[in-house]
Amino acid sequence: MSVRHDWYQSETKVVITVLLKNAIEKNYAVKIESKKLHMTADDYELEIPLLHPVVVERCSHKAFQTKVEITLAKETGVRWETLEEKAAPVEVALPKLQTKNWDQLVSEEEKIEEKEAQGEAALNNLFKRIYSTSSPEVQKAMNKSFSESGGTVLSTNWNEVGKEKVIVRPPNGTEFREWEK
Repeated sequence: MSVRHDWYQSETKVVITVLLKNAIEKNYAVKIESKKLHMTADDYELEIPLLHPVVVERCSHKAFQTKVEITLAKETGVRWETLEEKAAPVEVALPKLQTKNWDQLVSEEEKIEEKEAQGEAALNNLFKRIYSTSSPEVQKAMNKSFSESGGTVLSTNWNEVGKEKVIVRPPNGTEFREWEK
């Protein structure tokens, strides 16, 4: 059986309301100890380890048509932050974290890629690595020289490339042709 309970407090008491219809017919029973409350009904059991001690002799409970109201007399006038005392946290030893040297991992990955790449793929990887590790000025020179020369020149020298348009220089034994318009 699913039963809800709620609580409120004053300076001298804590009142717990257990929503339970026809509690008398369900044979409810309440047992109050200094730091614990235990209530049972036909198919219901509630056990609460109390945050602070109570004066058992001054505590009471009463059944109504839709609920059971349990009044606990506070031992001291302390405000309760919660009703229940939480179990003490258990300390667990965590394994020591190892720091990773990300630069070393990247370097190892690049070496693996270099070994796997052959021919044109190896050359493209080399250009990618040069481009990604270069200054913005070198990247600008590479972009300008490659695009203006139709892919026949790749320069990293901005002082040279930045002065004028890069001319097409096809490899020996080949000729450059414009696409027909």
